[in-house]
Amino acid sequence: MIIKTFIQGPIDANNYLLIDEESKDAVLIDCSSPNDEFINLVKSEDVRLKYILLTHGHFDHILGCDKFNEVFNVPIYVNENDLIQIKLAPEMMFYYAGGKISGIKNINNLIKDTDEINFGKYTIKAISTPGHTKGGMCYLVDGKLFSGDTLFKGSVGRCDLQDGDLNELLKSVKEKIFTLPDEITVYPGHGPKTTIGYEKKYNEISNI
Repeated sequence: MIIKTFIQGPIDANNYLLIDEESKDAVLIDCSSPNDEFINLVKSEDVRLKYILLTHGHFDHILGCDKFNEVFNVPIYVNENDLIQIKLAPEMMFYYAGGKISGIKNINNLIKDTDEINFGKYTIKAISTPGHTKGGMCYLVDGKLFSGDTLFKGSVGRCDLQDGDLNELLKSVKEKIFTLPDEITVYPGHGPKTTIGYEKKYNEISNI
């Protein structure tokens, strides 16, 4: 599997394009910008974009969804519990990034814990990890975990925004993520990649 990382949007979110090298089927995890540069970068890979999977509904991870739906005509998936975050996106964008957007309209496919999404020869497993938001999701495929804003290198996502819950986040990380094999590579929603083993030893929550 080929992984292309695009850092886009007002808060430099990581967007990951997963490509099956044989079939050229692809999945985009998070979609944080509608700008032409991002769209053209995805187009230049010459792949069949099959799905967009959202790790959560905060504005900085969904701003490109309407434009990508218009250009690529692909289903966009989010957990039902984060539909409220999508509705709040214009308000949150204005408050935290100083910009204005209209409402996001094209996110209407729901994904939940243990769901599986296939592309090419790969299967993505959806893992519900509430805490940063109620509908936070991680995606596991081919020994890689795409953790959104649940887990970062050395830290975890903030819990002081609407629907954030530190106790839920700690439970998600310790019971859902830290039970995965140490060798799994973690691709977070912001910042550099890491591994499960490293985070179990060095993450700020390791001794909580």
